[in-house]
Amino acid sequence: MTTRVSPSERIRAEIDDLFASEGDLADVLEQVARLGARMLLQTALEAEITEHLGRNRYERRARAREARAGQRNGYGKLTIKTTAGPVTLERPKLRGTTEAFASRLLGAGVTKTNALESLVIAGFVRGLSVRDVEATLAEALGPEARVSKSTASRICAAIKDEFDRFKIRDLSGVELEYLFLDGSHFKMHQGADAEPVLVAWGIDTAGKPVLLGLEPGNSESTDAWSDFLRGLAARGLRPPLLVITDGGPGLLAAVEMVLHGTLRQRCVIHRARNILAKVPQHAQGDVKRDYWEIFDGIDAAPGEAAVAEATRRAKAFSVKWGKLFPSAVACLNDGFEALTTHLRFPREHWRRIRHTNFIERTFGETRRRVKVIGRFPGEDSCLSLVWAVLDRASRGWRGVQMNPRVVRRLQDLRRSLHGPLPPDSQKEVMPETVTAAA
Repeated sequence: MTTRVSPSERIRAEIDDLFASEGDLADVLEQVARLGARMLLQTALEAEITEHLGRNRYERRARAREARAGQRNGYGKLTIKTTAGPVTLERPKLRGTTEAFASRLLGAGVTKTNALESLVIAGFVRGLSVRDVEATLAEALGPEARVSKSTASRICAAIKDEFDRFKIRDLSGVELEYLFLDGSHFKMHQGADAEPVLVAWGIDTAGKPVLLGLEPGNSESTDAWSDFLRGLAARGLRPPLLVITDGGPGLLAAVEMVLHGTLRQRCVIHRARNILAKVPQHAQGDVKRDYWEIFDGIDAAPGEAAVAEATRRAKAFSVKWGKLFPSAVACLNDGFEALTTHLRFPREHWRRIRHTNFIERTFGETRRRVKVIGRFPGEDSCLSLVWAVLDRASRGWRGVQMNPRVVRRLQDLRRSLHGPLPPDSQKEVMPETVTAAA
């Protein structure tokens, strides 16, 4: 007799088909996110049924020590409203039971829940106690929401599978314009100081954001970053036009080694912090205002003219503050050219591509989650939580505007870096404008 496939297994097959398809990867990942929400809750429901009956699907009652009377009898449709949109589940039915089944996760009459976000944050962290998971669910669904240790384990295992797929998925279909690289430190190994998690995300040729990869490193050294970047390249990721980084020497060296022919923008927010650290507190407001006036409100055309205008303003800054705060001025002028690279790109993208602060705000959310956890039980737990937060946040990340004039500017830059473009990449199209809120 042919074994029937469970609803969660069908959802997993849909996810596999999406990753194997030749569609736009950003669209594919968006669909995977929606399917992942369904699979998360569907797996939880099926795990509750397994716990209630005391045996797995197709396992004979006589062979299960804690089996109860009753058997599975198909599924009924159930729609749950989540912040990711309506999610249709297949609620398991039972017959021949001596005790009625009621889902402790969804209850009998729940039609709206924030369980998705709660489970994505708490369930990914393998090694947390069941009490932690229960507390998170109770906060979202009420005190009746409880999951057993076995149910929590099944949920975490299912979600970990999706994270594992993310880590090895093919990136050859991603065509990047911009690549953002940054790291944040977490305590993930017993007896060790906080160690970095290295993260890469980008904006593709359609103007859409895409989370690309993350992995741990024992430091933000050249070796750690270069291994990370080579790993992305090995999975098919091609060099972008521009990479945006902070000023870490290990990261800068790795970019030069691996991303040949890619322009680099140094984060203007990091440099602002470096400068203000050399200025007395009473003068920081004035210095900060003058610093941002170097880059804001430039009317010159993108390219050499805009760079020249920023350079002129930087010289005026140096004249004004050079005698009072020479160290701050020296900090500005050290590698100033890397602060102006974004001015060679379309004006519509300037504010978006001149800093890495976007990913740092998400890291800030991750660190807030960590405060209630303390030290992670291990590396897998840390990476799972960081990915969970980033994956959840990336669904609302803003892209950049694309129109024929912007595309032509980007093509001209690519041509100047890499030579003539392939014929099929020179079509003048109007890509979809991305306007989702950050």
